Amino acid sequence: MAKARAIAKSNAAHKSNAMDEAIVRDDYENEVRLVGRSSGPALEKELPSGDKVVEIRIVVARDDRDGYDTLDVALWSAALRKRALSLKDNEWIEVVGALRRRFWKTGNAVASRWQVEGRELTRV
Repeated sequence: MAKARAIAKSNAAHKSNAMDEAIVRDDYENEVRLVGRSSGPALEKELPSGDKVVEIRIVVARDDRDGYDTLDVALWSAALRKRALSLKDNEWIEVVGALRRRFWKTGNAVASRWQVEGRELTRV
């Protein structure tokens, strides 16, 4: 029984150290690269803060099975907004950015969605 307690304490200490290590690591990476075609028109929005953003959609093929995914992309810089607004429907593009989860209130509920925050947008 004492041996079992010693093993349990050792395992708990190991888990604690692993969690501490995971918390202090700063080599996380959140980078997304998508190549596909634009879908629909780019939409420019002005937020209550006065900031402007352009949202586009990119259609990408699934790697593991038949079908496609349509993903939302937000572009914040003036140069990227201008480039996005000049895209034609079904134009081949590459987007590099980071995956973000956006939250907002709708009535009494909170809603969310995943969105790519684009740092690069190129025609391919």
